[in-house]
Amino acid sequence: MERQWPYENQLGQEEVLRCDVLVLGGGLAGCYAAIAAARAGQSVIVVEKGATARSGAAGSGFDHWEVACTNPCCKISPKEMAEAFIDEQDHYSNGIAHYIECREGYDRLLDMERFGGKIRDTEDEFKGAAFRDDETKLMFAYDYENRYTLRVWGSTFKPALYQELLRLGVRVLDRVEATALFTEETPAGKRCVGASGMQVRTGKFYRFYAKSTILTMSRPARIWLFHPDLVGLSEFRPTQSIGSGHAMGFRAGVEFTMMEKSVKGEFSAAGRSFPPYSTGNNHNTWYAATMVDARGVEIPYVDRDGNELKTVLERYLPAKGQKFFLKGGVIDEPKYEYRGPETLPFEELMRRGYQLPFYADLSRMPEEERRVIWGMMVGEEGKTKIPVLQSLTERGFDPEKDMLQSYGTGWQSAAFLAQERQLFGAPGGIIHDWDLKTNLDGLYAAGDQLFASDCCGFAASTGYYAGRKAASAAKKTDFGQISESDVAKEKERLYAPLYVEDDMDWRELNMAISKAMQNYCGGIKCKDLLLEGLHLLEKYEREDVPTLSCKNPHELMRTHEVMDILTVSKMIIQACLLRESSSKPLCFERSDFPAMDPAKDRHFITIRQENGKIIAGHVPHDYYGDIEEEYEKRNQDYIGGGAQ
Repeated sequence: MERQWPYENQLGQEEVLRCDVLVLGGGLAGCYAAIAAARAGQSVIVVEKGATARSGAAGSGFDHWEVACTNPCCKISPKEMAEAFIDEQDHYSNGIAHYIECREGYDRLLDMERFGGKIRDTEDEFKGAAFRDDETKLMFAYDYENRYTLRVWGSTFKPALYQELLRLGVRVLDRVEATALFTEETPAGKRCVGASGMQVRTGKFYRFYAKSTILTMSRPARIWLFHPDLVGLSEFRPTQSIGSGHAMGFRAGVEFTMMEKSVKGEFSAAGRSFPPYSTGNNHNTWYAATMVDARGVEIPYVDRDGNELKTVLERYLPAKGQKFFLKGGVIDEPKYEYRGPETLPFEELMRRGYQLPFYADLSRMPEEERRVIWGMMVGEEGKTKIPVLQSLTERGFDPEKDMLQSYGTGWQSAAFLAQERQLFGAPGGIIHDWDLKTNLDGLYAAGDQLFASDCCGFAASTGYYAGRKAASAAKKTDFGQISESDVAKEKERLYAPLYVEDDMDWRELNMAISKAMQNYCGGIKCKDLLLEGLHLLEKYEREDVPTLSCKNPHELMRTHEVMDILTVSKMIIQACLLRESSSKPLCFERSDFPAMDPAKDRHFITIRQENGKIIAGHVPHDYYGDIEEEYEKRNQDYIGGGAQ
C-alpha cells in the first residue's frame, strides 16, 4: 500500500509577505544578520529550508571560534591577524570580511553568551590547563601564547540564536526554501526588491517584498563528489546546504569571484572515505595529536623552520622569532604555522622508514590535552557528537589506552584523486563592497555566500555586519515592484517536475553532473576539456532537466537543489575558462596555460550573467584599501557604541 503524504496540499496557493529586511538562510550568518536588523528596529523575516534551531553548518555544533582578536587574553591586533590571512592566501583573500571577523568576532561571542550559548569552562573542568585562562575561564586552541582562537561548545549556539530571534519578534519561516531573487530596473541600475520561496512540505508559494535582502545561504557542495546511495555522507555539511544562494544570485545578475578555485577532496565522504574526524589525524579538531606508525614510533612535529619539537606544549607555541602562527584551516606549505607530520610527503615518510598504518595516540599526551580533544572538540565539531564520539565510546574506544587509525595513505580518511575536488578552503563566492553589498542595489551577502569565506566566527561576524548595513539602508528606501511575469516564470520552473511521471530522479542528475565535473573540470584543465564539459552540462539542462520527476514537495526541493548544482557547475567552468594561466593559491592548473601566477593575472576575475551572456571583469587584489582605515571610516557608530 502506498503511504500517504502526511502534510497539507497547498499547491497553487500563494502568500505575499512584506518586511524591511529579508534574510535568506537561517544558519549562523542568517541568524546574526536578523538579530542585528531587528535590534535596529526593522521588521525582519528569516527564510530557512530546514529548522532554524538546528540548521546550517553550525547546527550540529562546532569546536572552535577561529578568530576573536579583541578577547582580553589575545596579543594580536585585528589588523595583524587579517593581514596574516590575506598573506597566507597570497592575496586571493577577502580583506574586508576577514577584518570584520577579526575586529568583531569576540563581540559576537559575547552576544552568544548573553543568548545562552556556552563559551567558557564555567564548571572548571579544565582548570589549570595550559590552554585555559583561569581568570576569564576562556579556553584556547592552536596558539597558546597569543590566544586568538577559542574552544567553544558550539552545539549550544543555534538553539540559543533561535530563541533570541523569537524574543526579538523576528518572523522565522522554517521548511521554506528560497528559490529566486526578484529585481527591478532603476535609473541607478538593477535593484533587488524581494524573493520567492516554496514550503518544502506543502508546496505553498511565497512572494517576499523587502527593502533590503541578505543572502546568507551555504557555499556550493556535491559538485564533484556525490554518492546516490549515501546522500547523507556526500558532504561534511548538512545535506540541504548545496549552494542555492550562489545559483539564485547568479541567475539574478550577482557578480562572483574566485569561482575557478577548488581543492582536492578532503571533507567529503561520498563513499570514498570515513566521516571527517572519525579517524586519527593531527590537524583542525585533532591538533596537535601525537602520531605514531605501526610500530609505535612517534612521527615528530617541526616548527616553520624545520626544527623538531620535543614536547607537546611546544606544538602550541610560536617558533623562535615568530610572533604568532595560524592553525585550523590551511595546512599546505604554511607561512605562519607549526608543521605537523601531515606536511611531510608520503614518499618522504616511507623513505625515513615509517611503517603503515599510522595512528593518533592520545595516550601519549597530557591528560587535559587528551580530554579536550576527544571529549570536547571531537564531541562539539559538526556531525561528530553522536556518530563519532558517542558511537566509538559505546563500542569501547578509550583514548587513555587505545589508538585511532589514520586510514589511507593521506592524513584524511582517504587519499582523494586529483579530479575529486571541493569548494573548500576559502572558496569563490560573491564579491562585495565595504557594506557587504553586492553589485545589485538592495542586496547584501554574508557568511558562506562571500568569496574566500571561512569558519563560524566569519559567518557570525559578517552576518551581523550585513544586518546592520542592510537595516540602515532599509530605513532610507521604499518597497519596489515585483514583475508578475517573473513570478509566473518562477512558478513554472519550480513546479514543472511534479507533472512529469516516473522519469529521471534527482539523484541520477546529481551523479551525472559530478561525473562530468570530474572528467572535464578536474585537477588539470584545458580549454577543450572545459568546453566539452560545458556543452555536456548545457545538454543536461536542455534535455534532462525537463525530464526530472518527483512525487511530493520534499522530492521537489531535492530536485531544485540539483538544478542549482547544475547552475553552479556551469559557473565554475565559465570561470575556469576565463583564467588563462595556472595559479598555486587557487589550486588551479591548466595544461594549455602552464605559467604559474604570472603578474598579469594576479587579480580577481569576476563573473556575472546578463541577459543570458557571461560578463567578465578584473578587480585588483587590494580593491578594499587599508582594512583598518576603511573599516573605521564606515563604522564609527558601532565603534562608539551607537550601533549595537
